[in-house]
Order: sequence, then C-alpha cells, then structure tokens
Amino acid sequence: MARTILGVSAFYHDSAAAITRGGEIVGAAQEERFTRRKHDARFPVNAINFCLEKAFVEPDELDAVVFYDNPVLTFDRVMKNTLAYAPRGRETWKKAAGSLLGTKSRVLHHVEKALGARPKKLLHTDHHLAHAASAYYPSPYDDAAILVVDGVGEWATTSLARGRGAEIGILRELKYPHSLGLLYSAVTYHCGFKANSGEYKLMGLAPYGRPRFEEAILDKVLDLKEDGSFRLNPEYFDFMYGGRMTSDAFADLAGCEARRPESKIELVHMDLAASVQAVTERVMLRLARHARALTGSGNLCLAGGVALNCVANGRILEQGIFDGVWIQPAAGDAGGALGAALLATHACFEEPRPDLGGRRDRQRASLVGPAFSSAEIRAWLDRNDYPYERIEDGKERCRRIAQHLAEGGIVGQMAGPMEFGPRALGSRSILGDARRPDTQSIMNLKIKFRESFRPFAPAVLGERAGEYFRMEADSPYMLQVARVRPERCKDVDWERFRNGAGDMIEVVNQPRSDVPAVTHVDHSARVQTVGGEDSAALRGVLEAFERSTGCPVLVNTSFNVRGEPIVCTPQEAYLCFMRTEIDVLVLEDCVLLKGRQPPPEEDRTGGKTMNPIEHEAAATKGPSAPESAAERFFDGILAPLAEVVRAREARLPDEGALPAGSYFSRPKRAGMGPADFDLDLESEARFVDALVALWREEGIAELEICRDDLIALIEGFAEEARNSEESADVSPFVYAMY
Repeated sequence: MARTILGVSAFYHDSAAAITRGGEIVGAAQEERFTRRKHDARFPVNAINFCLEKAFVEPDELDAVVFYDNPVLTFDRVMKNTLAYAPRGRETWKKAAGSLLGTKSRVLHHVEKALGARPKKLLHTDHHLAHAASAYYPSPYDDAAILVVDGVGEWATTSLARGRGAEIGILRELKYPHSLGLLYSAVTYHCGFKANSGEYKLMGLAPYGRPRFEEAILDKVLDLKEDGSFRLNPEYFDFMYGGRMTSDAFADLAGCEARRPESKIELVHMDLAASVQAVTERVMLRLARHARALTGSGNLCLAGGVALNCVANGRILEQGIFDGVWIQPAAGDAGGALGAALLATHACFEEPRPDLGGRRDRQRASLVGPAFSSAEIRAWLDRNDYPYERIEDGKERCRRIAQHLAEGGIVGQMAGPMEFGPRALGSRSILGDARRPDTQSIMNLKIKFRESFRPFAPAVLGERAGEYFRMEADSPYMLQVARVRPERCKDVDWERFRNGAGDMIEVVNQPRSDVPAVTHVDHSARVQTVGGEDSAALRGVLEAFERSTGCPVLVNTSFNVRGEPIVCTPQEAYLCFMRTEIDVLVLEDCVLLKGRQPPPEEDRTGGKTMNPIEHEAAATKGPSAPESAAERFFDGILAPLAEVVRAREARLPDEGALPAGSYFSRPKRAGMGPADFDLDLESEARFVDALVALWREEGIAELEICRDDLIALIEGFAEEARNSEESADVSPFVYAMY
C-alpha cells in the first residue's frame, strides 16, 4: 500500500510542508504564502493544513511526519563553534540558544500542536540528505551524481552524492565554517543587501561590475583545490561569533566598509558582486567536474541554496560536463520538506520510485500549491462588487490578454495551482512585452517597487527558445542563465558607464537587444522555456502573443512587490493589482480592467499595505528569563570550559581529509536506512542525553558536565514558548550559526 508521508522544514528560513503518496508529490507550499511574512521560518502550520486538505487525509491517516534536519547535530555544531571562540560570541550564543533550544529541540511538540494529535511516527533526516533527495527523486534519472551546496546543514556545507535506483549515498562533504553559501551571503551583506534573502540581488548586480577582487579572494579568503574543495580564512568573517558577516580584514581587502542598506550602490559594490560571482562559478564548475569523475554518471542533480544561482547553473550546462542536469525548483530549505518526505518513502519504508510514465520529470511542473476555482473567484468578486468580464473560451481569453500586452499593458495572472519554489512559472505571474525598451523600468519602479538594476526573466515557447537564446536544454523552472543570440544583441557603452561613476539607470535604459526587457546588461537572460507540461495558461498567452506579434517571448516576473511573498489568493492578487500600476488582472477565467475598478481606498479586501519600504519598529525590551539563563550558562560554563578544551588542544571532530590536494572528508553516515530515521527527542532530557552520548563517543568528556544545566535551559525556553501566543520563531541574526 502506498504510504502517505508529510515532510516539514522549519526554523532556518522559508519553512514549508510537502505531502507525498507512494513517492508521488501530492502538494507542497511555503508557509510565507499563507502568513504573508516573507521567508517565514516559523513552524508551517498553514502549509501543513493545506497539504492535508490537498491529500484528503486526516492527521491520524499519515504514515509518518518527517523533519528535514537532525537538531542534535545542529546544536552540537553550535556548542563546538561557541567553544572554539568563547569568550567572544556571547550575544550570538544567547540568540542561538533561544532559537535552537526553544524550537528545534521540540519538533514533536510543534507537530502535535499542528496536527492536533501525536503522529504515528516522527522521523528526522539529515539536512543534506533531504536536499539530495529533493533533487534526485523527482528527477528523470535512474542514476545521477548529486551536488548539494548551501550555507550549512547540521555540519555539512557541500555534499557530493550519488543516486541509483531508489538509493542515495553521500560520498564526500565539506563542513562548517567552510561554506560557499556563507561566502556569498557575507558579500551580499557587505554590499548592503540582507544576508540569506538578498543573494539574488547580488547575482543581478554582478554583470555591472568587473571581477577585480576575484584573485584576491582566491589568494587570501578562499583556498580552492582542483576538486572543488576549499577552506575559508576565518580572519575575513565575523559570522562565527559576531553580529556581522564580514570582518575589518574583509573591509580592508575590499577598500570599503559594509554598505548601508538603501544607500547608493557604488562601483566597488558592483565589482565585489562580480568577483564573488566569478569565484562561485569557478568553485561550482570544479565541484561538477569532480562529481562526474567520482560517480562516473552522465547526469547531475542540484539542490541547496547555491543551486538557485542560475548563472552558475548556466555555466555548468554550457561546459557540457554532464549529459543531463536537473535542478530542484525549490532548491533552498523549502525543498527540504519535499526531500524529507521522499527520502523517508524510499529509504525508510523502502518503497520503489514511481515510474516516470513518459513525463519530463516527477515534479509535476512544480505546480502543486493552492488553487481556486472560477466559481470561488466569481463569488468573491460578486460579493465585493468588483467589475469583471468572464471569458470562458480559453483561446479568446488568451487572445485578449495578448492584445493588452502588445499594446504595452502589464498583466497580472493567477491561474491554476500555485508554484512551489521561489520562481513564478505562470500561475502567479506578472507579464509584460519583452520587446519594449521601457518595460523593465516600468515594472521595476512602478509595479515591483524594487531596484532598477534588477533584470527580468523571459518566458519563451520551448520550441522557439533557440531562436532567441543560446541554450541546448530546456529550462522549465527558470533556473539557468543563457546568452541572448549575438545577432539580436546591441552594444552597451561600458566605458561611459565606468567613467561616469556607475550611473546604472543610464545602462538600464540602453536597449541591449530586440527583446530589451529581458536582456541583462551582459546580454544574458534567466530563461523559462514553456512546453506542453507547463502552465497551460502561460503557454496559451505566449502562443496568442506570437500569433499577433510574431514574438514568442514575454517578460515573466513573480506576482508580488518588493518585501512581499508571491500572492496566493484572489484577494492578495487583487490588492497587488490595485496598489501597483498593473493594467489588467486575470483570475482564472475572470478578467478585470484597472479603469473599471473602484478607487483603491474603497477596496474591501482587508489586506495589509503593499508599501515595501514600510517597516515596523522593533520593540525594545530586556532579556527574557531564559535568555538571562543562557547568558549565565555562557559566562559560568561555556567560557571557562572553552579554555580547558583549548588548553589541552582537544581537536573538535573533523574527519581526516582525503589524500593531499583535497579538503573533502568522508561522511560518518553515507546514507540512511530504516533505523536511522528514528530520533527519540520526546523530552528535554532525551535531547541532551543524545548530545552527551555524541560527545562521549568523540572523547570530549568535558562537555558532559553541561548536561543538567542544558536540560534546565531547554525547559526554561520551552516554558516561555508554551506561554507565548506567537508561533515559534528563529533569529536571522544567527543564521550562520545554525
């Protein structure tokens, strides 16, 4: 009998839930889409409810709930990291203790609260195995190398694995703090963007700069080996113990202090972005080549936050290292929920993978989120007296939408199930005419309310993509960058730009090809190919637009404004429509024109403001009782203990490196069998005893004296959480720590 498994990711960032049956994806969604809190990391209660409804199951019908992380190993890393740097890192420890001991040690509690009952089984995976599973199992391959690269899991930051049949095994790994994801986040922070959410902005900024810091980074900051393994120089970072991502040494190397958010972007920031992007591409290419040599497989699957770097993905494809490359659309931590469910299905319950059945892959076009029927939408529109026209004939509806686009209109489209992952693929999209030179600036400044330098992606009919872009493979999930064909391109005056101190508006306004709205300043584009398995609504509009204009390319960007998650419901779509300069709103078969709607102040959506610059002032308050206890624990136990451990030169666990010329190590656990999923964390004492057993095994006896104090600390945070009405949250300040 096919088992129904609920996968959960939470407490890092982008929490999510996914539900599978017999290895088939039934539903998946990020919590942010329901709470409207971007990158929401809290326990995904709303996403879980959606998954149960989508699968038509009650909580007691679930065969298992699977959490995508091992909290014992995560806290083990935090403890050892703290010991390595104490007495530095007191504030970081305090925040990490609250986030970890108050949340991740109590996964069973959160699951019981969300389900209203205790699950039959609560299982835990390893973080990177969950990522690997999310990439391999939905892919079309029966044999593939798997590359997972992110900030950090429990300990691993980079993993090379192989998938064969229904089995996955980790072959090599790099460990914290040596992390390509954290390096990229550190430079993101130094360039004035928010670490762990602004990395895509840095990627978009990179083509404006020159990689003049590339060699300095490789010489001083990152020691890179031929096999793609590397070590970071800790002198250039503060994330291990401080409130900053980069150190004074990094500022000296860059010749500038960290940029203040919202201040002017200078040439030096563009050059830093270009440099770290070049380093990232170099590392990823070496890792890909080593994965090919290590596994002998002609296929590659990618996951982890760095797999969302579509420029690096494009380089791997361009180099032809593998015959086939498949990237998980929800490559970040949201996808870990899906990976956890699939890994449990195949490695714990030992079910076979479902047949591909002639499909492109097993991801179902990543259209597995909430959907709303025409009847539901019409009932809501009628109740609020919002004027609309219902166009039931799909071809006529697409023809009308294409006409609006050809006349320069901007269209917001909500059709079918919501996408799983950060990219809008036609279900929750804003569309525009790629041929118009002013489309990029209009959409950036008047609709998305975001930085003018950021490019937009093209959606193109899959069979016509080669006429516009230099690419050999389909890109249905918008996860690779390709070059616009040279015959379509126009030169950019870079000397004038550099000598003019970097006026980006001037470059943005230069037409760079005959599809300027989707051509970045380096003549690249993040392409989405749209085929028969993809969004029928988007493909229909593309076909109609091609019939009327001869051009099979449109701008496709996510249906949201800066600072907001992608819209989920008709109410949110309407609110975004009315508070931006979108001209036409399509809600399934209902078409709304801006000029016919009541003034925005009369809307009755009940939604919150769409102003992306408006921030709530953080309440100033003193430390809670558990936080004060965490401070005392640090001062009275950890700091003195750190001196003892370091005095006898105790080596914190780090598997021996492979032969000279590599920084890779072999993982303690290559894969997971049925017994490995069970992690008994029912009480605070069991959580701490699991830690103590680990430390005893590693010969770090000094840590055992922490046992009773740690239990008391967890109990304090647990009591605080029970008395709080707010869902369990984590501190973004300590992302690098945990």
